[in-house]
Parts: sequence; structure tokens; C-alpha cells
Amino acid sequence: MPQPNRLSAWIPLIAAAMFIIGFLAGDLVNRENGPTAAQKKFQTILNLVRNEYVDEVNLDSLIEKTIPSLLTNLDPHSAYIPASDLQAVNEDLDGSFSGVGIQFMIDNDTIKVLEVITGGPAEKVGVLPGDRIVKVDGEDVAGIGITQEKVLQTLRGAKDSKVQLQIKRSNSKKPLTYTVVRGDIPVNTVDATYMASPGIGYIKVNKFGRTTYDEFFQGLSRLRREGAEDFIIDLRGNTGGYMEIAYMMANEFLAPGQTIVSTKGRDFNSSTHITANGTGSFRDSQVVVLLDEFSASSSEIFAGALQDNDRALIIGRRSFGKGLIQRQSVLPDSSAIRLTIGRYYTPSGRSIQKDYSNLSVYEHDILDRYQRGEMFSADSIKLNTDLKYTTLNGRTVYGGGGIMPDIFVPNDTSGISSYYINVANAGLLQRYAFDYVDDNRDVLRQASNVDELLALLPGDDALLRQFVLFASRNGIPARWYYINISHDLIVNQLKALIARDALGYGAYFEISNSDDVNVKRAIEELLKGNAAFPIMPIQPAAAQQADDTPPR
Repeated sequence: MPQPNRLSAWIPLIAAAMFIIGFLAGDLVNRENGPTAAQKKFQTILNLVRNEYVDEVNLDSLIEKTIPSLLTNLDPHSAYIPASDLQAVNEDLDGSFSGVGIQFMIDNDTIKVLEVITGGPAEKVGVLPGDRIVKVDGEDVAGIGITQEKVLQTLRGAKDSKVQLQIKRSNSKKPLTYTVVRGDIPVNTVDATYMASPGIGYIKVNKFGRTTYDEFFQGLSRLRREGAEDFIIDLRGNTGGYMEIAYMMANEFLAPGQTIVSTKGRDFNSSTHITANGTGSFRDSQVVVLLDEFSASSSEIFAGALQDNDRALIIGRRSFGKGLIQRQSVLPDSSAIRLTIGRYYTPSGRSIQKDYSNLSVYEHDILDRYQRGEMFSADSIKLNTDLKYTTLNGRTVYGGGGIMPDIFVPNDTSGISSYYINVANAGLLQRYAFDYVDDNRDVLRQASNVDELLALLPGDDALLRQFVLFASRNGIPARWYYINISHDLIVNQLKALIARDALGYGAYFEISNSDDVNVKRAIEELLKGNAAFPIMPIQPAAAQQADDTPPR
């Protein structure tokens, strides 16, 4: 390979390093003694590249491309956010964005409207669930291979700006055209709130955003009015968000003075000790928190605070293991960096951050857990027994790699067959549910809740036969041996997806959780009173697993 091409591979990294060091350590450059020897060295290299490199170099472009890899070499969670992405990244946690107000899916290269947000701009002009969007501002969006990201870019925009949607509707021979004035659309972070059993409320939190505490508190309060005394808080798949939201949520369950979390960093402002203030409204309720391998960061702060204070029973699988704190700083060009500034520690003093000295190992940790059987057997969990801590009441917990559940429940593979995998991977479950709701919308709109909806659906066997015929027409032949293995799983998923499309996202969990082994175990433990405060020492976490769900 010619020498100039080899140089081009490392010169951008040097340029990026020069930029980052100059920005983050600018105070050193301005000291009376002038720049350090290392900074002079980088400046010299930068000048050589600019003035003598064989090809003309666009340093701005090279810096933009290489900053992410530079930050990755610090730790796995320090990150660079380009200016073009910053608004979308922040909207995900800030609680709202400006758009038209629909939930959609892309099926057969067509944008299909799943849900129209009540009171949103699209509802005000007459867009309905089941509509197909074929043009946006006169440009075709159907049959062109449009992506999810492109749809979001197209439908979102500045508040009060207008976008024209051309709609194809099943009961109209001609396309319908609506002009929608974009407005503020709330980003809901609580997916479901319902009574899982008499006296037991269930609440699913998908992230820790600006509005999460308000949604969470309102959900708990509504469940209490409906008769809930105890609660299941589902944080599975919740990758985190704002730490202060986790503090506020944990405060609802803790006694005054109990530690929620402590943080330590090089900067004095990064070192804190957060305690409950005693204003919590649910301090007498039993609590179960559900975790899995994708529960991270703020999810682990919340779960760790309740576990270490013997205030909640943790059920599920070992959490992700992210105990690093990032602070976002906006750069002069409106891009940003999220830089790790500290570590957090649970009330017992443990850090749950897993080792990241080898970034490749860190990135493949979840896959490695599956391969060594951790998701199916508690005996396969690797514990760092050198990092042993005790909870308020003397239970043993471990640091250095996520929150260990008090009761391990293996990944449930019952009902999964090659047929189920094929129809799921092809998206046929979602497509069938959408078409079923679209074809029966007049009947299904009579239902105001899940029970009423289920009463309107065909029997389980009839629903399954209809789906198998639909799948056959779409390239997945019937294989009844495997279909019968997956009978209950397919039927449950179809009902849940139909409920989602007919009643809203929360209805999906209300049905799908009826066969969820983690939710079932949580209800069982709450009914036995095993989550009553203070929780007494039980079997070692790594040795206990659900009695009714043997590893497969």
C-alpha cells in the first residue's frame, strides 16, 4: 500500500486528539506558562499535516469522523453526538418533540398508521388508525424502500410548520389529503399501568426521561385508587436515562435518611450522597422489581437502592452492569460530547460497573452470557466473590457486574419452535394483527378494555388457523408439528398485538404478561408476603431460580 494511504489512517486520529485535548484542556493552554510539551507536539504535527501532507486534508471533516473512536478509547460510554443528531438524541429523554402525532410501522414498503395520539395534530385533521401514508409533501414514500429513520425525519419538524399527507384508506377509492400542523408530541416513558391481580398493580417503565417521575407517580396513584396495595415495577429492557429521575422514584418507597445512591468523581461537584427525604407515598407497599440483562444505568440505581435497603425483591436476570455517570457538554458547533465524569455506588457501597479494560470483551458480554448458559441457569453466572457486600438487613449482594436478582428466573423458551422463529422474523405476527384490526375496526371499537376486546375475538384454535393460512400465503408453509408446539405462544402474541393496535400500547403488556414467567413469579411472591419490608435473608441470589420454570 502506498505510504500516503497509510498516513491517512492515523493522521486524522492525531488531529482529533489535538482538537479534543485543546478543547477539554483549554485552561492549560491559557495558563501563564503556556502550552505543555505534549500540546506543542500535537500542534507541530497538526501544522505539518496541514502544510506538508501529500494531499490536501479537510481537518474539520476528519475530526468529525474520528472523535467518536477517540472517546471510545476512554471508556465504553463516553460518546460524541454530531450536531445533526443532537436534537433527536435529546428528544428521546426530554419528554416531547414536534411532529404529527402518530405511531406507525413499515410493512410491505408502506407506512401504516398504528395509533393516532389523542389530541395530537394528526387526530385533529382526521387521520385514522389503519391509514396508509403514500405521499408526504407530494413525494412518494411508498414502494421506495423508506426506512424508519427517514420517516421520522420526514414527519418531525419545527413546531407550527405544515406537512401534507396523502392517505390511502380502505373505505375510500380515492386518496385523501390532509394538511397537518406539527405540534408538541409527548414522549411517554411508562408503557403500561394495570391491575395484574387483585391488590397488585403493574407498571412498565421503558426509560428514565424528564417526564418519567410524573408518569410513574400518576400511574402508581391510579393503581392505588383501583385497589393496588403492592406493586410490580418492570424495568426489563430499560437502558436508563437521567439519574435524578431514578432518585425521585426510589424516594417514593424509602424511609427518611435511607441512602439512595452515592457518586464519586475527580470533580468535587461529581461526588454526592443522595438520601430519601421521607416524603414518599408508597413506603408501606410491597415492591417487586423486574430486571434483565438489558436493564442498565438508572434502572440499576433504582433497583440497587431498593435492594440494598431491603425494600424490594428483585426478580429476573442479572442486569447490564453500567455504573458510570456521563455529563453532556454542548460544543461550539452545536455538537456535544457525553463524557464519563464519575461512578455511582449503591447504598451498600458496591459499584455494579462491569470491567471494561478489554473493550471487545465488554461489547460482547451479553452474547457471552448467552453462550455460557447464564440466561438459562443460575449456576452459570460469574460472580466476583471478592466484591461481597451486605444489605441493611444482612443479605449478601455482589458488586462488579450488574444487579444480581434475589430470585433468578431463566429465559423462557417454552413454545419457541422453528415455525415461530420464521413467522416472527418475517414480521407476520405484526402484519396479521394490523390487517385483522383494520378489517374489523368497526366491531373492535366497541371494546373499551382488554376483557371486552378478547370477548370479540375468535376462539384460540380459529385464530391460530386464520394466522397459519395468512402465513402460508406469505411464504411460510404450515408445519403443524411445530405449530402445535408454539400454539399458546402464537395465540398469546396475536391477541396482544391485536390489543395494541385496537386499544393502545399498554394493552399489549396486559395480555402478553398473562404468560410471562417473571410476572407470574412476582405475583406469587407478593401474595406470599415475601417482599414485605424488611426483606429477610433468603437463598443466595445465584443459587435460586423459579421453581416452575426449569432451565431449557
